[in-house]
Amino acid sequence: MSEFHEARLPARLAFGCTGGIERRTEVVGLASGFERRTSSWSQARRRYLIATAARPLDEIAELTAFFEARGGRLAGFRFRDPADFKSCPPSAQPSASDQPLGVGDGARKAFQLVKAYGTVARTIAKPVAGTVKVAVAGVAAPFTVDTTTGVVTLATAPAVGAAVTAGFEFDTPVRFDLDRLDVTLEGFAAGRVTACALVEVRV
Repeated sequence: MSEFHEARLPARLAFGCTGGIERRTEVVGLASGFERRTSSWSQARRRYLIATAARPLDEIAELTAFFEARGGRLAGFRFRDPADFKSCPPSAQPSASDQPLGVGDGARKAFQLVKAYGTVARTIAKPVAGTVKVAVAGVAAPFTVDTTTGVVTLATAPAVGAAVTAGFEFDTPVRFDLDRLDVTLEGFAAGRVTACALVEVRV
């Protein structure tokens, strides 16, 4: 498995970022005029561009140090997607009923955090410490969570048929998508980083 650091890119270094969701779909045109479309990925991947605005040289230096510590594209790290970092809408606060994790069978205690987008379930592997809430059949339950994998372990196995739900904040695991960081001096105390791209990684 590739190297991953649990460090989070400071939010101020990503202020003004752009980004979104990428999917890979193969489209084949048929002689009849119809199309055959297939998806190569079961999960989408996110991409971002950060540090595109002029900013103080101290922040440029901080980003440079973060880039060096990750070895460019070598190591992954945590990134807070400003548009998608909660189990609920961005304006709301996470609650233990936000996302279904599974149903009890009387023996299973471990459940993976996920976030549903319609019928698509996204694995959440990097929850933010201290933000996770879990309920069993609508009642808050004692648990532990591994913030490096997103696996929740309940103190007691839920009863057969009991719904397990959770709410949380989370980071997106990413890496730099370049091994070179170019800086342009914009003034005596300001600079600009050219096209600093991030891409989501599987962990």
